[in-house]
Formats: sequence, structure tokens, C-alpha cells
Amino acid sequence: MQILIWIFLGMVVGWIAGKGLEGNGYGQSMDLAMGVGGAVVGGFLARSVGFAGYAGTFLASFTAVCCAALLTILAAMVNGRTMRTRAF
Repeated sequence: MQILIWIFLGMVVGWIAGKGLEGNGYGQSMDLAMGVGGAVVGGFLARSVGFAGYAGTFLASFTAVCCAALLTILAAMVNGRTMRTRAF
């Protein structure tokens, strides 16, 4: 069940991070895929450290969100894209 939470959070964070990239990121599907990949890796890392129970679910989800955003943004920075602030 937690993996589904991480996948959903990764999709949301990947989409938001992709929208913040100049030129709209890599496209919807790639931004979502990078978000999901980062979230799943971050979630598994948090669980392997030993976070368990209800607090562990929250901390693992928070780590998944942070990793999804970092993966999407770092991949863009490596390829020469820049972040910019948008008024929504």
C-alpha cells in the first residue's frame, strides 16, 4: 500500500517540478516517470533505514517527495535547463 502512496506522490511532485522547469521540463511522461522513480527509491531508502509504523509511513512519504523533486530537478540541471519561478 505504501508503494502506491509513493507512486502517487511521485507523479504529483514530478509534474509540479516539471512545470517549474524552463521549457516545461522533458514532457509530461518523462517528468512523471522521474518523479515516480525518485519517490520509490526514496521511500525504499527510508524504509530500509528503519522507519516503521504510522510515523514511518509519514517519514517515508516525505522522503519520497523530496527524492522525487531532487531527481527531476537534478536531471534537468545536468542537461542545462534552469528553474524559474512561475506565478500560478
